[in-house]
Amino acid sequence: MNLLEAILLGIIQGITEFLPISSTGHLTLSGKLLGLVQNDREWTAFIAVIQLGTLVSILIYFWKDIINISFDFIKENIFTRKSYKQQSLNSRLGWLIIIGTIPVVIIGLGFKDIIEGALTKNLYVISGSLIVLALILAVAEKTAKFKKDIQNIKLLDAIIIGIAQAVALIPGSSRAGTTITGGLFMGLNRETAARFSFLLSIPAIFASGILQLYQSLEFFDGSGWLNLIVSTIFSAISGYAAIDFLLKYLRKNTTFLFVYYRIGLGFLILLFLYFGVINP
Repeated sequence: MNLLEAILLGIIQGITEFLPISSTGHLTLSGKLLGLVQNDREWTAFIAVIQLGTLVSILIYFWKDIINISFDFIKENIFTRKSYKQQSLNSRLGWLIIIGTIPVVIIGLGFKDIIEGALTKNLYVISGSLIVLALILAVAEKTAKFKKDIQNIKLLDAIIIGIAQAVALIPGSSRAGTTITGGLFMGLNRETAARFSFLLSIPAIFASGILQLYQSLEFFDGSGWLNLIVSTIFSAISGYAAIDFLLKYLRKNTTFLFVYYRIGLGFLILLFLYFGVINP
């Protein structure tokens, strides 16, 4: 991998992490077209580590929310000890994020070897996930009530959206895509579904990124680390832009743009595979 390829992959990671179109799918497709996917575990480590750049973009974009949620959660659960129903919105959001993170932790640890293996980088799996999850998102868009905003999210909503986040461990699904879909099915409006999706992703991205950073020490030499750092920086920059774009876009628009894009990309990958342009 050269520096230009590292920059390109960082930009792709940042944009596709927060749009509901699958960062793993886009990165793996790009990596295979560029001939960069040689070792499945090394590629998984690379993807997970540059996600730390997108974590930085979330922390910067939502820094006020994160500070307020953390402050109120600590105050109302450690110092004043209020019941859940008596707690402020920020403190309740802290609980919702914790509860919503549990499914991805359990499934992520339980299926760690499969997630890091060759199957999850298979382009047939990715194309299938792109198409199937696009159709499910379309159903959610058609049936959603769009009545709930951030203060109306319940514990059950967080659990269902958390399970949806765990589904995103299947490559091609998209963390943003599955969680927004789950939010729409639970009646959240589009912007709220995206906002909660981003907040919910913070613990998962942090945990997977730090774990893979530790495990990736064996994979990268001097030039490898330079490419990793550069790619992470560009993922942070493009990720911030993607967050801002999606939240503003969903205030006035449906998610069907992403549905059509996912289906088109899924079939394009199948055509590439059929004609031997790339290997699975």
